[in-house]
Amino acid sequence: MKTHSETPARLLRIRGLVQGVGYRNALHREATRLGIKGWVRNRSDGSVEALGAGAPPALRGLIAWARRGPPAARVGEVSWEATQAPVEAGFRREETL
Repeated sequence: MKTHSETPARLLRIRGLVQGVGYRNALHREATRLGIKGWVRNRSDGSVEALGAGAPPALRGLIAWARRGPPAARVGEVSWEATQAPVEAGFRREETL
């Protein structure tokens, strides 16, 4: 049985036209659909940041989706790093940082 600290996680940073276009809500829906736990938030620099933990195929799916985003978004760059950050149950929207 895996503990939270053993669950693979990815910290994503999405840049481009990703605020004010429904990106956070759409990423929230996609992460929930994929069974990923974590959070998403806007950053004060105009980017979106997300932490997702789950099965490797689901994380790959989330990263692939992040590169497209919702129809109104214009994603310029998606960077990510592997982490083992503990994540609470569910996927939530966080306040802007």
